[in-house]
Amino acid sequence: MKILVWQWGRYGAGPRFAACLADSLRSQPGVSVSLSLSRGAEILAGPDAPKCDMPVRTYMGLFSFLFRVLTAPVALVPLIMKLWRLRPDLAICAMPGPLDLLMGVALRLIGVKLLVIVHEAEVHPGDGYSFQMTLQRLLCRCADALVALSNHVGSKLQEQGIVRQHKRPLIALTHPPVLFDLPPVTRAAGPLRLLFFGRLLSYKGLDLLASAIKLLPPSIEISIRIVGRGPESDALTALRACSNVVVENRWAAETEVGAILGWADALILPYREASQSGVAAAAIASGRAVIATRVGGLTEQLSAFPQTTLCEPDPVSLACAITGWLERPALSQPQVDAAQAWRRATSVLLAATQSLFSPVPPRTEWQQSARCMAAPRHAP
Repeated sequence: MKILVWQWGRYGAGPRFAACLADSLRSQPGVSVSLSLSRGAEILAGPDAPKCDMPVRTYMGLFSFLFRVLTAPVALVPLIMKLWRLRPDLAICAMPGPLDLLMGVALRLIGVKLLVIVHEAEVHPGDGYSFQMTLQRLLCRCADALVALSNHVGSKLQEQGIVRQHKRPLIALTHPPVLFDLPPVTRAAGPLRLLFFGRLLSYKGLDLLASAIKLLPPSIEISIRIVGRGPESDALTALRACSNVVVENRWAAETEVGAILGWADALILPYREASQSGVAAAAIASGRAVIATRVGGLTEQLSAFPQTTLCEPDPVSLACAITGWLERPALSQPQVDAAQAWRRATSVLLAATQSLFSPVPPRTEWQQSARCMAAPRHAP
């Protein structure tokens, strides 16, 4: 089977997720994989850049994005020619983005099966533009099947009618751990270290974290670091006012994520809502403890890991969770075998797609372990 994996984002978790997915699929027997990334993807400039078989010029900002949209009909023919040379049997969108509908149309025109991995079913407060979710839903309606990385997301897709009304099968997977290279340094003596990492947006609960820190007993020694980029807010001002908190409102490059994770004894996710979390996946892979609120898909993603502390999304519960961890700190554990976890996930994914798209679905282990959340599309 020939598979094309694509993700055309330039920054953030999308390109890395696509590269991990492509690498894991290559380890499966009888599978050849091509990877398509944006030419401007930050991960391609790193020391361990993935093999990109189909680099695509995307955009550098709003005006270049609008230009790409206006010239999409012209770009369609060259894109079809590139796809024709690769001749994939299946194309997987690793994480939807603004230009993916162009790829979806090209794939439909040449008759390639399309699978879309859905990370978010709704726009979170402060998270991008609403038109991006509109484009994602149009792409999902072009797809032959969807993959949800949590039951929370799968339920939302069903409520939106993307699955039920269009008889589009939905495969449920869990977000595999995402491994970054941690620096080989010995932990220096000093207070325990708690890290918030990711975009500094309103739904991430930074206001809850600021209120929780103020509730901690004065005698507690802890060092808290906030690293990520986002708009300035009252929550960031309140966090900066805390003597044991350092706020770094900036973009963290791919090459420094490992060092940032390596600094921490635990990561904190004080979210008000969540589908699942790429930061949680990175924390799991790095063997770090996690303190997280019991919202969205975080519970199902994290509850199986013993060094996880779950609490309610309010300051008192969050402060109790931090205090409990400080009293019984679950320091760095042996790193999870991320490669093995990815192989399990891609094995389930391949078995599911073969069962859905083959004329006679084979009896496989997936029939007991994978969960299809809607009936497959009827054959014409």
